[in-house]
Amino acid sequence: MSGHSKWATIKRQKGKADAARGKIFNRLIREISIAARIGGGDANANPRLRSAVTSARAQNMPNKNIENAILKGTGQLEGVSYEEVTFEGYGPGGVAILIEAMTDNKNRTVAEVRHVLTKAGGKLGTANSVNWMFKSVGIIRIPKDSIDEDSLMEVALEAGAEDIAGEDYSFEVTTSMDTFEQVRSALENAGVQMESAEMTKIPENTVQIEGETAGKVLKLIDALDDLDDTQNVYANFDISDEEMNKLG
Repeated sequence: MSGHSKWATIKRQKGKADAARGKIFNRLIREISIAARIGGGDANANPRLRSAVTSARAQNMPNKNIENAILKGTGQLEGVSYEEVTFEGYGPGGVAILIEAMTDNKNRTVAEVRHVLTKAGGKLGTANSVNWMFKSVGIIRIPKDSIDEDSLMEVALEAGAEDIAGEDYSFEVTTSMDTFEQVRSALENAGVQMESAEMTKIPENTVQIEGETAGKVLKLIDALDDLDDTQNVYANFDISDEEMNKLG
């Protein structure tokens, strides 16, 4: 249904590992600070900030951490100033890769991203070389044990959701960027428990990878995702469950 590449699942699994070592907290703090700096510190009037705060709370981030991140973003508390940068490139097998980062030193981040790509046999692309291959959407995940599918569909679709899919332990609600906030609000008002609510990107089309190429791509994505300044990595590949099992 959703059009996600297999990386969507891999990314969520990795996210759980990151949470154990605190890395996901750092990413969320940066996102909260940037959102507050751009749109103000009132989450009720700033959809991006509200989304970041929702994700932070889903990860059990302490309220004090969230409050401090907002204050740093609005300039009421001293802290490092980050800027958003996007890198576009290609990996093995012609896989298109989009990297979103937040950094206090753009030159350092460019060098790190280029090094990882080159080492893996990929290359850094020019502006808009792959960005057009990805569609911005809203993704809301709801635990399956918190609501039945019919009730969820009634609320979400009426509010403007584009699609609903059942995964192993959760439902995934897909929205357009324009309807993301109204769908999220409708679910919240209906008392629906949300695992996460985020604005993200999915590939319009995917490249099937397997064998040695699949292994190289997954290692590259993992290496890019592990860079300190990386916030999100998107790639337009797909890989079969059978192939994933082979790779372990």
